[in-house]
Amino acid sequence: MSPEENFKNLGLALPPAPAPSGVYVPVLIDGKHCYVSGHGPVLADKKMIMGKLGADLTMDEGKLAARQVGLTILSSLRSKLGSLDKVKRVIKVLGMVNADVAFEKHPYVINGCSELFAAVWGRENGIGARSAVGMGSLPDNIAVEIEALFELV
Repeated sequence: MSPEENFKNLGLALPPAPAPSGVYVPVLIDGKHCYVSGHGPVLADKKMIMGKLGADLTMDEGKLAARQVGLTILSSLRSKLGSLDKVKRVIKVLGMVNADVAFEKHPYVINGCSELFAAVWGRENGIGARSAVGMGSLPDNIAVEIEALFELV
């Protein structure tokens, strides 16, 4: 099945693609590479999931926030490319978790996004290289920020 068909079968909805909140482009295409700037967990009503993991949010709430960031990235990709089918594979994901100093489960949280991408593009093409790190703060106190690099068809 195609990435678009896989996404449809998940029964999930995409939030609106966010407009840049600074001096950058959300998605930049360079040849066969598609760079996606850092995205936050945008909800359908355009609000963001806020809070610090280990203080305001649990690990599982953080994982859901990371999945929401993944959905936001998919929305930006579809907005720019017209279809998720134009993405061949995930190359790299950088996940940043707004974490309390004692919080140590950053990879678990970012799995929310990685598992979504694996479901959309399959294990072979949906899992790339990845980093999952904790940050003392993120813009506007969002829970998770993720940037990614994709290869285009």
